[in-house]
Amino acid sequence: MRNRICLLVLLCASLSATTAQAQQPTLDALIDRDIASLVATYKTLHAAPELSHREEKTAAFFASQLRSLGYTVTDHLGKYENPNWTGYGVVAVMKNGAGPTVLVRTELDALPVDEKTGLPYASKVKTKNDAGQNVSVMHACGHDIHITNMLGTAGMLAQLKDQWHGTLIILGQPAEETIDGARAVLRDGLYNKVPQPDFAIALHDSSELAAGTVGYTPGYALASSTSVDIKIRGVGGHGAKPDTTKDPIVVAAQVIMALQTIVSREDSPLDPVVVTVGSIHGGSKHNIIPDEVNLQLSVRTYKDEVRKRVLASIDRIAKGIALAAGIPAELAPIVKISETEVTAATYNEPQLTERLAAVFAKTLGPENVIKVAPAMVSEDFGYLSLDHKIPATMFWLGAVAPAKVRQSRETGTPLPSLHSALFIPEPEPTLRTGIKAMTSAVLELLKKQ
Repeated sequence: MRNRICLLVLLCASLSATTAQAQQPTLDALIDRDIASLVATYKTLHAAPELSHREEKTAAFFASQLRSLGYTVTDHLGKYENPNWTGYGVVAVMKNGAGPTVLVRTELDALPVDEKTGLPYASKVKTKNDAGQNVSVMHACGHDIHITNMLGTAGMLAQLKDQWHGTLIILGQPAEETIDGARAVLRDGLYNKVPQPDFAIALHDSSELAAGTVGYTPGYALASSTSVDIKIRGVGGHGAKPDTTKDPIVVAAQVIMALQTIVSREDSPLDPVVVTVGSIHGGSKHNIIPDEVNLQLSVRTYKDEVRKRVLASIDRIAKGIALAAGIPAELAPIVKISETEVTAATYNEPQLTERLAAVFAKTLGPENVIKVAPAMVSEDFGYLSLDHKIPATMFWLGAVAPAKVRQSRETGTPLPSLHSALFIPEPEPTLRTGIKAMTSAVLELLKKQ
């Protein structure tokens, strides 16, 4: 009799727990409840972008939203090498018992792009950039999607505290577009203000993947980026008497063409390298040979030893061509490698990446999880891993209407890329997928054993 009573009690307890679990809202139901509000938030953010180093209102909004969800928030985070810039980083913490620590990151800044989407909530913002020039501003890289996604994820995890334990850190990083924001928050003691994480995760919207899908790339995923300035000096004079000058425009043209031989003849085909001359400025009038021409370059690689070799080749080629043109040594080109516009390659820790890819396949369906080839674009998220000491990964979030993706593949017409004035994410399905994927990723890493 006593054994029967104990069995009955255990059965009732089990049924009660099962009933309670069945009554708990699912992640999909929670997202359904909040999605309209989140889409409205996204449109508000899209219409009010702020440039790097100027994310004051965006950061204040992000911080206030996280405080309202019960997170402990520290704002005005970030120290730049330029003392005139204010740190607008935001870091929020929610502790939920003993367990691992997971950091998830979003970016807060936008780009100097004049939006041409024609959307009713399109940005009309104009402001001054760091150089004091008047520019238009647009969330052409989708950071507004990222911010909204992070707020949605923060809300989900605050409501699902019974399903995880440990410490959750949410970082609103400033100045990603100028690739100095991650170093700025680290310089300001990020991991002294919050616990150093066991894992770090980020997402980035994709202009090539359909909304409803995610992409992942184990290992090297994004390239390092280094900005290089070359000042080619010559001896100016009258356009009718080139024999009395040393023409820096001709030298600049030869340098630009010769730089491409670094990729074709000095680099292994197995080590991806991109050398792009993005800007050339020289001269003032048709019939005047100027004294100098200025070039701006972007150099991208995966491996640091390859990066160093390419930079050395750029210096050698520029100075060698000037010497061959008869330019005196005292007027040799000045090659300046930026110390601020530089970022390391993004390396997705393979074990963590594959682990989360399996979670995404279970959560979203395997047909919606795509292994993506590495890209030569750049990010500064990798700095948060402290040179790979912290396992970190970034995954891609499809953001384009599926019909547009199909049409692009059928016709061969490229879709508007990130940083394009015509880039239009599909808000609702993109946010649904991103919030579900990121929330599921955190629940996996902080799951109760």
